[in-house]
Formats: sequence, C-alpha cells, structure tokens
Amino acid sequence: MNPKTFRYTEADGVGTIRLDRPERLNALTFDSYAELTQTFAALGKRDSVRCVVVTGTGRAFCTGGDVLDIIGRLFDVPVADVHAFTRMTCKLIENMRKLEKPILASLNGTTCGAGAVIAAAADLRIAAESAKIAFLFTKVGLCGADMGAAWLLPRIVGLSNATELLMLGDFISAQRAHEVGLYNKVVPDAELAAATAEWARKLASGPSLGLAATKRMLNAEASMPLEAAMSAEAWIQAECMAHPDYREAYQAFVEKRAPNFVQNWPGAAKAHA
Repeated sequence: MNPKTFRYTEADGVGTIRLDRPERLNALTFDSYAELTQTFAALGKRDSVRCVVVTGTGRAFCTGGDVLDIIGRLFDVPVADVHAFTRMTCKLIENMRKLEKPILASLNGTTCGAGAVIAAAADLRIAAESAKIAFLFTKVGLCGADMGAAWLLPRIVGLSNATELLMLGDFISAQRAHEVGLYNKVVPDAELAAATAEWARKLASGPSLGLAATKRMLNAEASMPLEAAMSAEAWIQAECMAHPDYREAYQAFVEKRAPNFVQNWPGAAKAHA
C-alpha cells in the first residue's frame, strides 16, 4: 500500500485515502484512476483495515478528471482507447461497491464530476458546509450516466432527485444535498476531521461480518423480487448467527459491557502475533 498519486495511511483499523493535489483541486489523472481502482481491490484482502475513509486536501474533495491530463488527451485517440478508459473509471466504482468493508467519504470541499460519483459510491457521506456538489456531466456534453451515477443516485436520493441532479448538472449546496439524502451529515468545516474520526471509529469497531453482509445485501436486494430477498435475508442472518460476533454481543449484554467485535476480526490474531 504505497500509492504514488495519493496519500494512504492506516491507524486503528481505519485506512485513509487522501487525494492530495490541492493545486489542481484534487483532479484525477489516468494514473490516479488506475491506482485508486487497484487500491480498492487490494483493501478487500487487507486484514489490518476494517473501515476506509476517502477525503481530500485543500478546498476540494475531488473535481473529477483533470482537464489537461485526461480530457485534452482523449480527443485524438482511437475509440477503443476511450472505451478502455471509461471502463476503468467504472471499474473503480465497481471495486468500491464490492469492497465488503464500510467506506466513509469525508467531503472537505467542492465535489464534482468523478469526485461526486466516488462520493456516491461510498457507503456513508459526511460533508463540510463548504462541500457543494455537482454531477456536471451534461454540462460538458456527456451523458449523466457516468461511472455508475445512474445506478447509484436513484438508490440514494430517489428517481426524481437523481434525474434533476444528472440532467441539470448544477451545483447544489451541502445543506441541499443533506435534504435530499445524498449527504448523511453536514458539519462546520472545522469539525469535519473530528466528526469523520468518530464515525470511522464506530465502523472500524463494528461487527465485521455483519457490516460486510449488510453492504452485500444492499447491493443485491434492489434488483430482487420480494420472495428472493426474503430467502436471501433468512440465509445471511443465519450465517451471522453462527459467527462469534453474535455470541460476543450476547455476552457483552449479559456482562453489562461494550462488545469487543475487533477480537474476532481476521487481522486481530496477526496484530498480536
């Protein structure tokens, strides 16, 4: 975990991805797209990480693809190369959704384009008051269905709000994003780091299988008929009841203490080896 295009740190079960090109408002390059895609795939097998935070440095979370590095370079290349690039950007979002660990987007400022879709692909979004957001693809002549935005947004904010965000492409304030359900929480800019750390701590100390199964079912059940969803939930809950976390929660209740789910995480034994 030694990326060249962004910063990565780990502490207490939380892996933090920090986009760090403040002079370019954390715009993405071909290389950073590729590294992010690879990193989210690798995090699935990293036992030391139980929760992932994605954030940015400076005035922006992420303003999408770099105009000079990406957009300007894609005009005169073969169609096959353009498609290879768009497929890679979609693979980034696919890897985020397939990662069965909670992803928390900590939106420190302006969020737009690909940055907005990365935020939407996270499981939870906590934003600074300055974190306006736009899915501005139609503003530049593209389809609003970019990098999975048309799959993600209706599930988060409903079809009507998703249609508005994707067709108009306008910036909305952090408060408006919270009102429509896109942001889970909005805090003053100065409080974002502390609020993010609190949520990350809660997620990292939570039941690993229970959180993974919750994300898996949220991904899957939107396209299931009722009977299939009920069958899937009965099966997955039975699996969770056989996991040590379930007994630990019971023992903690009986003993009037907080449960220690981290002891049952695969990385716990390695950490104390």
